[in-house]
Amino acid sequence: MYIIVGLGNPGDRYKYTRHNVGFMVMDILAQRSGIKLNKLDYKALWGETRIGAEKVILAKPQTFMNASGESVYDIVRYFKPPLDHLIVIYDDIDLPLGRIRIRTKGSAGTHNGMRSIIYMLDSDAFPRIRVGIDRPGPNIDLVNYVLSGFGEQEQPIIYKAMERAADAAEAIVKDGIEIAMSKYNGDV
Repeated sequence: MYIIVGLGNPGDRYKYTRHNVGFMVMDILAQRSGIKLNKLDYKALWGETRIGAEKVILAKPQTFMNASGESVYDIVRYFKPPLDHLIVIYDDIDLPLGRIRIRTKGSAGTHNGMRSIIYMLDSDAFPRIRVGIDRPGPNIDLVNYVLSGFGEQEQPIIYKAMERAADAAEAIVKDGIEIAMSKYNGDV
C-alpha cells in the first residue's frame, strides 16, 4: 500500500494558489483514477484507488498548511505503511517555476507544511515530489506570494509541471523511486 499526500490549504479562497499545487496534483490523480476525494477522516479528504498492482490512498489534509503533519500522522498511524511508501507532493519556492524534484528523504527546507510532517512523524525518511513555483520578486511578501494565483503566462508551465508530478507519483508506485527520479527530475 502507498499513501500519496498533496499539501495545500482547504477552502475556495486558496483553491488555485501557488501553495495549493499539492492539492491540484491530488485532483489530477483522483481524476485519472476515476475517484473522488470525498471521505473525511484523519483530518483529510481522501479516497482509495489502485495504481498498477498497488492499493493507494490519495489524501488532501484539511488542517491548513502549517499543521499538515497532524493529518499525515493520523493517516500513517491508521494505515501503517512503511515510510518509504508515503509520498508527499508540495510547492517549493526554491525551485524555478515548473521544475520537478523527487527525493527519497531530506529536510523541510523553507516549507512549513513539510516541517510539520517531519516533526509529527519524527522522521524525514519518506519520498517527496517538490513542484517549483519560483521565488517572489523583490519587495513581494512571501506569504502573499504563495497565497496568490498563477499569472496567465505561468499557467501553462505549472499545469504541465503538475501533470508531470502526477506522472512521477504513479511512476514511484509502479516502477520505484530511482526510476522515477531519473525520468522526472528537472524542467517541464
